[in-house]
Amino acid sequence: MMLTGREIKRMRELERIVIEPFDPRFIEQNSYACHLGSEIIEYDAEQIDPHEGLGTVQHTIPEEGLVLEPRRFYLGSTVECIGGLDFASELYANLSTALCGMFIQTSAPLGHTGATICWTLEIVVTQPLRIYAGTKIAKVCFWKNFGSVRGYEGRYAGSQSVVPSRIIMDQL
Repeated sequence: MMLTGREIKRMRELERIVIEPFDPRFIEQNSYACHLGSEIIEYDAEQIDPHEGLGTVQHTIPEEGLVLEPRRFYLGSTVECIGGLDFASELYANLSTALCGMFIQTSAPLGHTGATICWTLEIVVTQPLRIYAGTKIAKVCFWKNFGSVRGYEGRYAGSQSVVPSRIIMDQL
């Protein structure tokens, strides 16, 4: 079952959900609004080979914003670190973000139980789009687990900012 906004707030007060920084104004009907961090990463190769190292270029979003271009793939992060031991989480684009032609988290929206992270965001735009750090960009919802739970111990555990792919760590 998905938690309501009130239940998200209550579970945070009981320290069963982590949202830091937290502002009660961003509690929504059944989610919490997340904001864009100040760093953007893009891969520096025209062709990506997951068996090779992945070079990246990092951009700090200036006060006047940063223009993202179509046909490029960007990684950003949420300002908030989010998670909890009792709940899985899922992150979706904010509708207003999507209606500007920005797509985020189209392939990896699941936050594993026990992973408390600043989410790395997959970002693609349909036309040139100026972005600003701190903009409300996404929403996270929480799902109650059924069955025994074990904490997340994967390679992205403890992420505090944008993280490029670690696919090279996969066993062939």
